[in-house]
Amino acid sequence: MSGTTRSSAGLDTRRRQILYRSWHRGMREMDLIMGRFADAEIGELSEDDLAEFERLIEVTDRDLLGWITGEIETPQNYDTPLFKRLKAFHTHTSPIHS
Repeated sequence: MSGTTRSSAGLDTRRRQILYRSWHRGMREMDLIMGRFADAEIGELSEDDLAEFERLIEVTDRDLLGWITGEIETPQNYDTPLFKRLKAFHTHTSPIHS
């Protein structure tokens, strides 16, 4: 089970692939972070946002999780408006699994 709550029906091929890749990263915590964000936002992302999200998908789980939690400083070239939206989407006030 992927965990997704969004159907890929009605999405173009690129968005379907991004949605799938968001939920199948390897580290369950990152599946939940990226997947939940994709579920909520994939239909509304611009072409530029899609390209940036695809770039974030390519970052290793450990690095991306460290950037999101603030344990590792986010490199300037990744500290984009989309990354900030992803980071703000998860408030960190409750366990990620709830």
